[in-house]
Amino acid sequence: MVPSPLALLLALGAAATALAEPLRFVDCGEWLRPAAAGQRADPCPSQPCLLHKGTSYSINVTFASKIESQGSKARVYGEMLHVDVPFPIPEPDGCKSGIQCPIQKGHSYSYLNKLPVKSEYPSIKLIVKWELVDDQDQMLFCWKIPVQITS
Repeated sequence: MVPSPLALLLALGAAATALAEPLRFVDCGEWLRPAAAGQRADPCPSQPCLLHKGTSYSINVTFASKIESQGSKARVYGEMLHVDVPFPIPEPDGCKSGIQCPIQKGHSYSYLNKLPVKSEYPSIKLIVKWELVDDQDQMLFCWKIPVQITS
């Protein structure tokens, strides 16, 4: 039997709380450079970003594609103790999230999506990792941000 993402999140949250390691911003690659200023989670004025249970947060990433692709797919994870736990998002298709497909190399795109924070999530600190991959599983962008889920 494969454990559910929520069960993994709860178990890892308990382990992460026990270690109480401070979180820092982590860049997961070169995909957003030099457009890193176009990355935004609203409202998130400081880090760790406080995410309140039962709320949905807007994600807006502006990037210039280094590859061509017919489509794209978002993958979102909660990262704790170097383990990626999948976070479901309402719309994983990047072509339905502000990006006009097909994606052209060298063109600039503005990706828009929502990150829902379910009320049953534990109150923990973790890293949210957001990736957008093309139809060949190549990275279009990737970023990580420390968050704290709170009531």
